[in-house]
Amino acid sequence: MLTRLLTTTTALTMTAGMAAADYTLHIIHINDLHSRIEPISRFDGTCGAEDNAAGECFGGVARVKTMIDQLREELAGENVIVLDAGDQYQGSLMYTTYKGDVEIEMMNAIGFDAMAVGNHEFDDGDEGLAKLADGVDFPVISGNIDVSQSNVLAGKVQNHIVLEVGGERIGIVSALASDTAETASPSDAVIFSDEIESLQADVATLTDEGVTKIIALNHVGVNKDMAIAEAVNGLDAVVGGHSHTLFSNTEEGAMAYPTMVGDTAVVQAYAYSKYVGHLTLEFDADGNVTSATGDTILLDASVAEDEAIVARVSELAGPIEEMKTQVVADSTDVIEGAREVCRAMECAMGNLVADAMLDRLADQGVVAAIQNGGGLRASIDAGEITMGEVLTVLPFQNTLATFEASGADILAALENGVGQVEDGAGRFPQVAGMTFAVDLTAEPGARVSDVTVAGAPLDEGATYLLATNNYVRNGGDGYSMFEDAANAYDFGPGLEQVVADYLAENGPYTPYTDGRITVSGN
Repeated sequence: MLTRLLTTTTALTMTAGMAAADYTLHIIHINDLHSRIEPISRFDGTCGAEDNAAGECFGGVARVKTMIDQLREELAGENVIVLDAGDQYQGSLMYTTYKGDVEIEMMNAIGFDAMAVGNHEFDDGDEGLAKLADGVDFPVISGNIDVSQSNVLAGKVQNHIVLEVGGERIGIVSALASDTAETASPSDAVIFSDEIESLQADVATLTDEGVTKIIALNHVGVNKDMAIAEAVNGLDAVVGGHSHTLFSNTEEGAMAYPTMVGDTAVVQAYAYSKYVGHLTLEFDADGNVTSATGDTILLDASVAEDEAIVARVSELAGPIEEMKTQVVADSTDVIEGAREVCRAMECAMGNLVADAMLDRLADQGVVAAIQNGGGLRASIDAGEITMGEVLTVLPFQNTLATFEASGADILAALENGVGQVEDGAGRFPQVAGMTFAVDLTAEPGARVSDVTVAGAPLDEGATYLLATNNYVRNGGDGYSMFEDAANAYDFGPGLEQVVADYLAENGPYTPYTDGRITVSGN
């Protein structure tokens, strides 16, 4: 269906002929920064100072500020707005430590004209979003949430706004994923409505007020953005977030920037501070888009870091080093996490991490969890367990992911996981809520038997709700059967925090194996 709707940027530009635009608007945008205040590695985790000095890092708010300042300077005298499509919160120890203070400070230092509410802005309830809305110097908007019944949020989140830019009125409408109550922690007082219906109503309101240029600043994911661009009349562009989708005209595998749905330009800029997007819209005198062009800009080592921001981030990082020494629990014995064990058989660390995943999500109907053995990078000694030790075991800043899978896909996943045991591959599946047997004398692809899920034999025709980390859910370590899983959500809390919380709740912790995986022929 989308193939019919999508046109190229060139095609739209050509229809405009060579006539000069009556009005040109530059939209600079980011989304899903997820507390990546410091530079990130190519794996999207925090990048060390030594690697950053060697030019191997990306992003970080100091580079975001440099690039946005540079674009403002290059576009001096033109019509520019700077937008954030949500999810500043959650994803690094900066958020865990400061609970939004750093994100607010950095957003104000960079300067935005508007921000969409992301689902993770609710991770600390209504209070977390209220703190953000009160702290930033610009409006935080979302049109499909009614916060009027919340004592904490009432009056703090607007449905839509109008920006005066170069003598023209630019309407900004917004929607938040309507399943946010399942992925974050808004109170029951926050009422969600349908994204498309809400946006159409807000566009109608703005149109009645004479606004002819309207941008949707959404946090709903790329597929919903495409549906919105098709269904909502009166939108000129959709600037999105939530799905962490890369739009680019130069990077292989990315969506075209912009992707056109009819005459509506749709864009997004991946996540984690790695890119800044720059969309240029040209309008005729009636407010119709005649050209939509632009691209995302990679914030690699060629982009200098703003020195003042670097100094401030360094100052803020001090207590984080202290946090790494924070004791989260005690262990009665060594928690075995050695690679030669966890990549070949059931291991105590695998059980801990998989159990923690399942425990965190059991009340959401999740019945089993899979953790790739290669994601476990260390053992933990008996005695006190520090947050630093948890981070050593789980250094990748993977997030908790949920999705639906058929029994057949589960069997295929387990076969993938045990298919390269001889090579010490990281794909070996550590599990919870599940048992299975492995015969390593059999050929890869035919090694797994006696699978149970939630205490019952695996039904290959049934559908199960599972948990894993975002790396595996997106096909990492050969788990391609999960890439297009139904109802997938990859952006839960950090796995290291999930495990730390589980240890704290179950301390002193006694590591164990219980035969959930039996391996023969090794």
